[in-house]
Amino acid sequence: MSRCPWAKTESMIVYHDQQWGVPVHDDRLLFEMLTLEGAQAGLSWQTILNKREGYCRAFAGFDPRKVARFTPAKVDKLLADPSIVRNRLKVESTIANAKAMLAVQREFGSFDAYIWSFVGGEPIDGKRRRMKDVPAQTPESKVMSKALLKRGFRFVGPTICYAFMQATGMVNDHLVTCPRHKTV
Repeated sequence: MSRCPWAKTESMIVYHDQQWGVPVHDDRLLFEMLTLEGAQAGLSWQTILNKREGYCRAFAGFDPRKVARFTPAKVDKLLADPSIVRNRLKVESTIANAKAMLAVQREFGSFDAYIWSFVGGEPIDGKRRRMKDVPAQTPESKVMSKALLKRGFRFVGPTICYAFMQATGMVNDHLVTCPRHKTV
């Protein structure tokens, strides 16, 4: 058995083998993954993975309470930080998403409880045999995207939502030939 073919570099192999597809129920880590998946739009995951530590420093350890208080001056400072993707819309979306996440937490008790409701609280096993069988979006990711957008989240289109679902284990899209398929 061989791992999913997208995991080629050392950092991608570590990410694939230790994190991708593992169910996440921690709000801070869910916020981190939503931020990183949104930052990836138009870029490679390898680029974002290389900047992950920079994102953690720049966005207060992905603490949504702290990020929600970022000011326009802080945005300008972040736009000069080469350790993250310096895109104003993406930086401002992270702040908007922190505020929206706090509102969801107040309403549902946790972001985890809300976000996992889109898959009925249980991971969906994609049972994919080939990479070409893995979709870019699904009906669930489309529903999630619409709901998040309605709540003020940004950079949460259906494709980003599906990548987020895969990364956080809401969907198991490890190929059935991958040793990680059965373990997650």
